[in-house]
Order: sequence, then structure tokens, then C-alpha cells
Amino acid sequence: MDLATVIGLIVGFLLVAAAIILGGSVGAFIDIPSILIVIGGTFFITMVNFSLAEVIRAQKLLVKTMVSKPVDPSKAAMQVVELADQARRKGVLGLQQTLAQLQGEPFLHKALSMVVDGIPVEDVERILKRDISQMAYRHMQSAQILKRSAEVAPAMGLIGTLVGLVQMLGNLEDPSTIGPAMAVALLTTFYGAVLANMVFNPLAGKLERNSMEEQMFKQIFLAGATSIGRQENPRRLELTLNAMLPPAKRIQFYD
Repeated sequence: MDLATVIGLIVGFLLVAAAIILGGSVGAFIDIPSILIVIGGTFFITMVNFSLAEVIRAQKLLVKTMVSKPVDPSKAAMQVVELADQARRKGVLGLQQTLAQLQGEPFLHKALSMVVDGIPVEDVERILKRDISQMAYRHMQSAQILKRSAEVAPAMGLIGTLVGLVQMLGNLEDPSTIGPAMAVALLTTFYGAVLANMVFNPLAGKLERNSMEEQMFKQIFLAGATSIGRQENPRRLELTLNAMLPPAKRIQFYD
């Protein structure tokens, strides 16, 4: 689990819930028609801008964002340099036996499999860059869906508020109903603001951040695979990877 995301969401909602409980009745903040307008309206109006498949894919990436663990680029760099050192000592074909141990890293497994199979390095580099580009595009598209939802949710809340106000103004003959009716009308705005600022916008930002980390992760594997394919000195690869890493994450495989 990504603890930062889970803890942030849970504690954020707990603080709002605590403010509601301390301030009065919890039931006053629950209105089923308002929930249907905001949640249902946000989902379907967002779907107008995108295809159904794109919206469903965004939900899957949303779950992945919450359960994915942070990647450590220094470990990936060290792993790649170790593989390059092994290839220098045993030859590129010597990595054949190591491939079975890389099933947990599909991108690295694919990259080294192509190198071991003798595919030209230029082709390997072109294919892997295309994979990274397509991954970045999918993540960007899902982040756009979340950002669009963050824009639609407050608008649906405002629409619900206007519906409630119209219904309230149509019932002015009973002044005792004005206060409760106004409270219910404002709930849709409350729901929209909560969804936009406590769910959609934060998760969109987290998805963009995770995407950037994953791109760097795969760029490290790409640099390692092409270096092995060119049979370069692993020390040169170490220098190349350290140039990609932040100072605190740089590695030192060779003394």
C-alpha cells in the first residue's frame, strides 16, 4: 500500500467527519438525492469528454495509485550495473540464465531478452522508448480524467444547489421549511467541493508523480539494456546512471 496516499485520504476525511460530529447532527450532512447528483453526475458528465474504455482504465490506475509502492531508482541502477558487470565477465549470452529471475520486472526482462536474442541495439532502444512513451500517454490521459472530474464535481454541486433553491422558493408559504431546505440545497456544493479537493485533484497529482518516477525507473533499465547490448564498460554505465539520479540516490558499484 502507498501509505502516504491512504493515510492522507483517511485522516483528511476523519478531520472533516470530526468537525461535522462536533458541530451538530451527522444526519444533517446526509442527503441521498444530493449524493446521486454529484457522484453520478460527475461520473457521467466526465464520460462525455472521454470514451468508456478510457474512464474504466482511469479507475484501474486510480486503484493502482493507492496500492503501488514507491520505487527506488538507486536499487534499479545497482541492479542494472550488476547485470552489466555479469555480461562483461560471462558475455551477453551469459544473461540467459538470469532472465528467469527478472520476471518481477517485465520491462527489464523484455529489454534484456531482446538484447540476448541479438536484436540490434538501435531497434531495442526504439521499441523500449515507444513503450515508455505509450505508458506516459496512458498515465497523462488518466490524470486528465481525474482533473476533469475535479472540475465537474463542484459544477454538479452548484447545479444541485440551484435545484434545491428552486424547490425551496416554490415552498415559501411555510417559513419553517426554509432553513432545512437551504441546508439540503447547500449539501451538493459541499459534496462537490469535497470530491474535487480531497479526492480527484490529490489523486491526479499523485498519479502524475508516480508516472514520472516510473518513467525514470524505465529509463534506467533502457540505459542499462542498450549499454549491455553495445558491450560498453560497466563503469561508463555507472557514470551514465549517476548523471540521471539525484545526488542522494547515486550509486557506487566500483571503488
